Amino acid sequence: MGVSRCQHWGVVEIDKNEGTMSFQSTNPSTGEIIASYPEHSNAEVQRALQAAINAQKDWRELTCAKRAEPLRRAAAILRRDKEQHAVLMAGEMGKPLEQARAEIEKCATCCDYYAAHAEKFLAAEHIQTEATRSYVLFQPLGVLLAVMPWNFPFWQVFRAAAPALMAGNAVVLKHASNVCGCALAIGAVFREAALPEGLFSVALVSSGRMSSVIANPSIAAVTLTGSTEAGKSVASIAGAHLKKTVLELGGSDPYVVLDDANLETAAEVCVSSRLINSGQSCIAAKRFIVIRSVRERFEELFIEKMRSRRIGNPLDAATQVGPQARIDLRDALHEQVQRSISQGAKLVLGGTIPAGPGAFYPPTVLTGVRPGMTAFDEETFGPVAAIVEAANEAEAIALANHSTFGLGAAVFTADLPRGERVAARLEAGCCFVNDSVRSDPRLPFGGIKDSGYGRELGMLGIREFVNVKTVVVK
Repeated sequence: MGVSRCQHWGVVEIDKNEGTMSFQSTNPSTGEIIASYPEHSNAEVQRALQAAINAQKDWRELTCAKRAEPLRRAAAILRRDKEQHAVLMAGEMGKPLEQARAEIEKCATCCDYYAAHAEKFLAAEHIQTEATRSYVLFQPLGVLLAVMPWNFPFWQVFRAAAPALMAGNAVVLKHASNVCGCALAIGAVFREAALPEGLFSVALVSSGRMSSVIANPSIAAVTLTGSTEAGKSVASIAGAHLKKTVLELGGSDPYVVLDDANLETAAEVCVSSRLINSGQSCIAAKRFIVIRSVRERFEELFIEKMRSRRIGNPLDAATQVGPQARIDLRDALHEQVQRSISQGAKLVLGGTIPAGPGAFYPPTVLTGVRPGMTAFDEETFGPVAAIVEAANEAEAIALANHSTFGLGAAVFTADLPRGERVAARLEAGCCFVNDSVRSDPRLPFGGIKDSGYGRELGMLGIREFVNVKTVVVK
């Protein structure tokens, strides 16, 4: 097909045998095909896995200071090439350009953070017992398979890869098929950063072939960010082979607006969270649970702010809401809106597929939403907001927790101790008071219930893929 295979694997030189199919990157703003990428064959995958094993044997013996050197170089390269990576994201999955730039900067920050703190996070912990010495070591597991989604095509990868690499592991990336260009660009960053050959590679394989890759003895553990269904599938395969997994899955994050909240501020934060990445985020606000006494005023402010957001070409600096990543995803979102309306929700803004090319969907607001409606029960992965009325604080908490998901949650109140009490009662892995939910390299991130298990980021994140080894000396 005339494509150099070494380009497709980032830092691994492999054979030029063609795969069984090709993946296409399609611009969601125009529907135009950007590029095609041949799938890797089983032989190519096996060769990359062996290269990862070989590279990891030497990498695990290096000090954290030595491992940090290519991570810091990667951070510098990301910042240098921020614009071209941002444009690539905008083209492949429609991310508004300013948000894409911020995503690259966040990846660079993550590399710098683990380069600076990994040694402390992985230091042996000494515990006093009857023995002469007793302590805990944190040692790498081997080769980590990272199965990543399209919605944050750089950040999701770096937040998994940076701590895993600093812990002494190798990483094989299986990215979403519609962002192959982003996957290969990440491989190029690590190659230029002089990460040892084979330590990070990109596997262009279809989801249907992942069972055999997960089962491969070369893979020690798996991390996945994606849908709940994908998480269940990967976990079942990995579990059958006794392999550690960390899963960050879907969410239907509740934002609770209490009766003493600053409604102007709450509405602004809620709208910004609902529309981040054009609404395509697991931790975007989705259900807005508002106390009855302030619901009407909050609703007015919220609708006004949703209406004011500009939709358009993600390469236009003025654009705040870009297209959905694919036409089929846009159509599925619209079907959820239609079902919610048929179940009794009231459409007060948006809800109509615009004419013209691209996978655009307008900011949409549904009111009168209750449990049992699609907009309440399911994850709406796009710019659709569900406003839910609660009689009081207790009902608001109950409604927030009435979900199979448990990724993030937020509460808005002028009384900070009250906000912390409510946050403690919300069933989620991350709870924010008077702010939108977001991941941060310094803090553990992950969910409960159908939103997954395990943690990324922070000290807990780097310790997910290590052997926690107890050593006792008599």
